[in-house]
Amino acid sequence: MLCRLALLSLVVLLGACQSHNITQDYDASRDFTAYRSWVWQEPALQYRPDDPRIKSDLTEQRIRQAVTGQLDQRGLRPAQGSSKGDLKVQTYLIVEQRQQQITTNYGGAWGGYWGNYWGGPMYNETRSVDYKVATIQVDMFDAKDGKLVWRGSAEQIMNNYPPSPEERSNAIQQTVMNALSNYPPR
Repeated sequence: MLCRLALLSLVVLLGACQSHNITQDYDASRDFTAYRSWVWQEPALQYRPDDPRIKSDLTEQRIRQAVTGQLDQRGLRPAQGSSKGDLKVQTYLIVEQRQQQITTNYGGAWGGYWGNYWGGPMYNETRSVDYKVATIQVDMFDAKDGKLVWRGSAEQIMNNYPPSPEERSNAIQQTVMNALSNYPPR
């Protein structure tokens, strides 16, 4: 019974953690309707930490495709030929280990109709749960002056690590879509 309560608490906590932490910031003085084309600012993808277990040409390809698709849906087209484009885009993949404290309470007394109580002692059990979080950050720089004009990031908990190729693709697509969800700013 105690094991089931602890497991239920853990599932509820991790379910709550599934919500994506999305942050966006932008230069409010910029006219985002003037931006029509973009190019990659190399390196197009930077890794934090620079870990060979995370760094992969396949991951970079998936992130590039996801960003290209999302920018296209928002009316931004890749610059053609030797054109500089209006924006330079750079992405980051940040993977960090996090820890969550979970406290489970069980036992205790119950009140009766005439003020008397029955039951057993109350117990608290606190444990730490370690998990990995992947963040994809997308930065956009004005190609004319090189200044950052927009930044969006989204986190995703890495439940099944290492994920299958299909799970990686889906997770990257969803995270990039969340990171760019409010572009252009309104």
